Amino acid sequence: MPRSTDDALLERLLEAIEHELPRAIALRRRLHAEPELAHAEEQTASSVAAELPVECERVAGTGLFASVGDGTGRPGSIAVRAELDGLPIEERTGAPFAATGEAMHACGHDVHMAALVALTRAAHGLAEALPAPLLAVFQPSEEAYPSGAQQLAEGPLAARAPAAVVAAHVHPEVRWGAVALDPGTVNASCDAFEITVEGEPSHGAYPHHGRDPILAIAQVVVALHAQASRRIDPLSPASLTVGVLAGGSAENVIPQRTHARGALRAHRPQDRLELRQLVEDVAGAVAAAHGCHASVKLVPGEPALENDPALVARARELLVHAGLTVAPEWRSCGSDDFAFFGSLAPVAMAFVGLDGADGFDVRPLHHPELLPPDAAVGAVARVQAVLYVAAASTSRSFAGG
Repeated sequence: MPRSTDDALLERLLEAIEHELPRAIALRRRLHAEPELAHAEEQTASSVAAELPVECERVAGTGLFASVGDGTGRPGSIAVRAELDGLPIEERTGAPFAATGEAMHACGHDVHMAALVALTRAAHGLAEALPAPLLAVFQPSEEAYPSGAQQLAEGPLAARAPAAVVAAHVHPEVRWGAVALDPGTVNASCDAFEITVEGEPSHGAYPHHGRDPILAIAQVVVALHAQASRRIDPLSPASLTVGVLAGGSAENVIPQRTHARGALRAHRPQDRLELRQLVEDVAGAVAAAHGCHASVKLVPGEPALENDPALVARARELLVHAGLTVAPEWRSCGSDDFAFFGSLAPVAMAFVGLDGADGFDVRPLHHPELLPPDAAVGAVARVQAVLYVAAASTSRSFAGG
């Protein structure tokens, strides 16, 4: 498709999106007020489906596919993804549409969903002009295992054989009006681990009669962090976090067992393997030095997210038409199960800036006070449109055409 045609199509999509924004913002507020946790997004899916201009297909439990422009023999679909689930966080934003329970959209998923509805409705009105079908993917369980993206990538979405999969995600560390969109690895892989240390229980007054798993696991945690800095090239992004320690029932009792849970993140596959081995080595050796025994359970998560260079390059060229600028290079050790879609087709995720937006108080993702402004719905929808057009423009080269 000639690039001048790209520009014209994008302009029409952007104009149509503007007409959809009041309705999309109202949807965003309803979704924000009634978040649901992973794999339980029944009402969320129903609210989204009611706003879509085409009949939806239910996938992976609560997930939805909505296809536009697929009835006239056009080439493979461009899948655009948004996430359905909230987080187990009690909201503290004070917004009039704030959630009142123990779940919250603290990662912008309400914005992403509303934006994708706006894009889908806009594309439906231009269906005959679309260069490739647009497949709106409303994915369950981005925030918890089992991963909704992995379920889709191994089943329903694989069957659709998309030409590309794209997504936009709000981010408070990127400036308002800018979009971080870089080629190559932009997010880390993530694996979860649990360490159980078994000791010998005893009275706290007689520690020599027992083997203390509390002391052992404390030393394991310290050693893990120390060794991570010695096993991984300091120029390669990687992270080890222990987020949970549990054990014991009384201050004067040495317990029989303790537990630690954490996460491993890395940009390079070899570092991912090294971190996994590190946990096994350190837990076993340090526990043994304390007369205890350690066992490790590893839960493999998503791979590193690698943006397709050709898709990114075209999208960066088109951003100016959406009134947006390219942010300075931005990569992180965050992770997203969107990376699973890389096994199906070229992928690209863009990070849409929030810092400096009117009415936005900067808070990190997953914070109980994070509240993207309503204007973020339009920003995300515009970036989704850019990514769709860029993917359609480059899809023929992906297929070898």
